[in-house]
Amino acid sequence: MHVFVNGENKEFSDGLSLEQLVNELMLPGVRIAIELNGRVIRRGDWIETILNDEDRIEIVHFVGGGGIRRQEQQAGAGKIKN
Repeated sequence: MHVFVNGENKEFSDGLSLEQLVNELMLPGVRIAIELNGRVIRRGDWIETILNDEDRIEIVHFVGGGGIRRQEQQAGAGKIKN
């Protein structure tokens, strides 16, 4: 079966679930969101969502950071030095 993951054509065995895809791609199960054919799939539905030939999957990784600096700036506590 051929599917597109973030625009890249990939081949997998038939009957693959989204959860199995995440495992095969060695992605962390947390801090990612998956869109299948234009629809966001909830994490709880990954195990029962079976992929089909030509499906289009977008996987987004959430990245944290910046919160401490932003809080300092809002409080007027820190200034950026060069």
